[in-house]
Amino acid sequence: TWTRWDVLSALAWLALERGYSRPVFKSDGLLNLELCRHPVVEQTLGKGFVPNTIRLTPGECMLLTGPNMAGKSTLMRQVALIAVLAQIGSFVPAEKAELPLFSEIFTRIGASDALNEGLSTFMVEMTETAQILKRVGPQSLVIMDEIGRGTSTYDGMSLAQAILEHMIGLKKPYLLFATHYHELTGLATIHPQLHNRHMSVQEKGGQIQFLHTLQEGPAKASYGIH
Repeated sequence: TWTRWDVLSALAWLALERGYSRPVFKSDGLLNLELCRHPVVEQTLGKGFVPNTIRLTPGECMLLTGPNMAGKSTLMRQVALIAVLAQIGSFVPAEKAELPLFSEIFTRIGASDALNEGLSTFMVEMTETAQILKRVGPQSLVIMDEIGRGTSTYDGMSLAQAILEHMIGLKKPYLLFATHYHELTGLATIHPQLHNRHMSVQEKGGQIQFLHTLQEGPAKASYGIH
């Protein structure tokens, strides 16, 4: 009992200190996070953190493109963290938060191997993805970051497209999907539930500046050489 009260009081103080808002659970399935922030990165950066607004209805996918270091992974992870915080009874880092009740949250993020088990980096990625595809459903929140990067370009792109289309066509979860395969952005023309978004970049004098702002449409480039 004391441990429970300790956790609840800590969350309450955090909400007061950081200006968190009370989440509202919607029966219509709307996911609407207005000017939301990453609860951990925000504390590291202080006032320099750029909030963004994310809105998804059931079965929709946000296909996120843009350069490395522009904030794609941070944006997707903050959505998952806000969902967890809301469903454990905490206030959340957003101006306004409306969420459905998620049955589970699935993530495929990062690159790691398990060589002692005979698994390469790519095999770990594919094994975890296969488990997600077996278990995911309409009440799931799915975060996928750079699927298919551990193999050849065309193999990776084929895998990414097949996984993306399987998700939005059959499984229909709430999906946030980040990729450097800009060819995938063309799928929005045949899948109306897929929405292209990108993290904005400003070019000036041969230099690029990351604005960390979510905008509509696909990114123009990945700026890997930069």
